[in-house]
Amino acid sequence: MSAGEAALPRRRLGGTGLLVPEICFGTSGLSGMPAVFGYDVPEDRGVATVREVLNGPAGFLDTAAGYNAGRGERLIGTALAEHGGLPPGFVLATKVDRDERTGDYSAAQVRRSLEGSLERLGLDRLQLLYLHDPEHMPFEEAMAPGGPVEELVRIREEGLAEHIGVAGGPVGLMERYVATGAFEVLLTHNRWTLVDRSADALIDAAHAAGLGVVNAAPFGGGILAKGPDENARYCYSPADQVVLARVREMAAACARYDVPLPAAAIQFAVRDPRVAATVVGVTRPERVAETLRLAAWPIPDDLWLTLDGLHAPPSHWQY
Repeated sequence: MSAGEAALPRRRLGGTGLLVPEICFGTSGLSGMPAVFGYDVPEDRGVATVREVLNGPAGFLDTAAGYNAGRGERLIGTALAEHGGLPPGFVLATKVDRDERTGDYSAAQVRRSLEGSLERLGLDRLQLLYLHDPEHMPFEEAMAPGGPVEELVRIREEGLAEHIGVAGGPVGLMERYVATGAFEVLLTHNRWTLVDRSADALIDAAHAAGLGVVNAAPFGGGILAKGPDENARYCYSPADQVVLARVREMAAACARYDVPLPAAAIQFAVRDPRVAATVVGVTRPERVAETLRLAAWPIPDDLWLTLDGLHAPPSHWQY
């Protein structure tokens, strides 16, 4: 940990027993996915960014096997090898993924995905392992005997993953996975932000069921970090005019209070007592400290009242 930095306050991640900081750093962007984010990240910069997280006060890092065919995990593995392993108390989460070439999301593929992650990360076990983007298979297939969810449970029973979760987008589908009782953690993305509130009932259901809740993509893919004139996309697709207009109003309201728009975007989720951690993607080493500064930026109650009235109408949410 850098000099002068204090560890962030930690919250209980549901019933897992894990204590996690309110900010988790995400690695989808630094994995280098220009088709999604519109830019690439050099490998040395990616490793340097992970190194900054490992040395910083926010001991929580999120990645996935499917981030650029495991490139994100390889970058983390390189930084971990330099560091001598995970720092004490640090939590690392990754995700099993389908085969991008064939679409296979069988139990055997879940096992192959896990084995690849362990090899790339240089670890022999994981603290938190998610089923990633289950919208790519029928729910009944996922939950069938001998299917991918049963394999994920088996992986936990074998001690290769301490805890298991489900990470995905569509709210209705994620509610079905939460209701199975198979998972300990829910990760939802792009659906609990200043603009889009579609995951509200999902988060309620997960919290009531004792799952830890992790909220990812508070910037909606970048628009709530850079503003609509520099990034006119929400959830990795072009934003419609209603969403663009609402974000412009939010940016103007923040400016009146001398609050950066990304500070409000991050803290919207951080201030929610149902949310254990908020995943913020970073692609440069300096963004780590900047993110923590934004997460601590003073925001007056009057601004929150204004912003709460500016979210997009439900007809424009992702669901």
